[in-house]
Amino acid sequence: MSKESKNSASMNIHPLGDRVLIRREDVDTKSPSGIIIPDTAQKEKSKVGVVIAVGPGKYGDEGDLIPMTVEAGAKVYFNAGWDNEVKSDTDSDTEYFLVHESDILAIIK
Repeated sequence: MSKESKNSASMNIHPLGDRVLIRREDVDTKSPSGIIIPDTAQKEKSKVGVVIAVGPGKYGDEGDLIPMTVEAGAKVYFNAGWDNEVKSDTDSDTEYFLVHESDILAIIK
């Protein structure tokens, strides 16, 4: 069974295999001097997010289950693409991404 946080239960999205559901976090839109940077001036959106739910893992060549190394609630850097964005019926303002565990670059401690 996948590991989940409270947010995933309300979304009814349960990742399969080695997939991870991530909620993108908003980055600070102020410069160090206090100037507010509009969305149109930012080069790209944040690739930092919080893991909401984790699939059971990936099956190896021998048929054994390789468990996931990331857990729900972890803050991570990830590769986001247009093809892995997921929309929520209950929360249309928040961006969610369904990515493979290999798309997670680092865990932020």
